[in-house]
Amino acid sequence: MGAKSELKKQYIIETARQVFMDKGFKDVTMKDIVEACRISRGGLYLYYSSVEEVFLDVLKAADDENDNAIGQAVRKHASSAEILGLFLEEQKKELLSTEGSLSTAVYEYAFLHKGTETLRARFLDAVGVIELLIRTGSRQGDFDCPDPHRAALNAMYIIEGLKISAAAQGIAARDVEYEFDVILDSIGYIGARDYQQHS
Repeated sequence: MGAKSELKKQYIIETARQVFMDKGFKDVTMKDIVEACRISRGGLYLYYSSVEEVFLDVLKAADDENDNAIGQAVRKHASSAEILGLFLEEQKKELLSTEGSLSTAVYEYAFLHKGTETLRARFLDAVGVIELLIRTGSRQGDFDCPDPHRAALNAMYIIEGLKISAAAQGIAARDVEYEFDVILDSIGYIGARDYQQHS
């Protein structure tokens, strides 16, 4: 794929992301994406043959953004505690955003495509990243966590539960902060209270 085609595909992904944020997954049609992108139907079909294909690329782009943010923090020699704090801040922004998020679309996709490995793989990737941060932070003396894998798994279950609650009924900042404090306490982060006071 040439540079121009790659830019066009990137434009479709970025524009479609807003469509999924606004409408979820199940109600989006290729026509919706065509209209939002202001391209011809044939122009979209050069890159994608279904709404699902577009959505999976939107998810991959969102994951890449998160990976890039963590990668930048690592390159700046941030501590594991700082990187975990950055991860939680990004989650908090998404949970409290009034402009919507991809959460509704993700859960609709999950319910419509039961058994798909895509979302389970995303979940386990996030668990793996958190577990690595906890293990590294424990070696650095930031955390005191006897079971990093279980703590990472619990953290993701809390975050996923918050996302479902936020999408279904909205959520208060104080509730997000409380649950994030639970996560930080569970990994033995001494600075958990300081984190919450500054967030």
